[in-house]
Amino acid sequence: MRPNDARLAGIELYFDDLAAAKKFYSETLGLEIAGEESGHHVQFQSGAGFVCLERKGAESYPSKDKAALFFEVRNLDAALSAIGNEKVVQAGRGWAVLHDPEEHNILLLQKSS
Repeated sequence: MRPNDARLAGIELYFDDLAAAKKFYSETLGLEIAGEESGHHVQFQSGAGFVCLERKGAESYPSKDKAALFFEVRNLDAALSAIGNEKVVQAGRGWAVLHDPEEHNILLLQKSS
């Protein structure tokens, strides 16, 4: 996969106190809520990407340092072939999770048209 094939789409941070995090990002930083699932996550739009706050333990693939990076790719299958399918930790329709050397979650997302 060439570096210019991936575009940073968003960042996800994990919190013990999701309500306090939501308040900080919306009231202190003034970010606009783009969507949320009560008790699970809150997503804010921020420029060309997003910031998602998620309750720790809400997913089955925790990141070692409680952060995840999201990259959109033009062709997910081609990107995974170039990276090596054996490096995929978990996958679904249109997405795949890899781990960097420190086991942070790196999500590759199929770019929508």
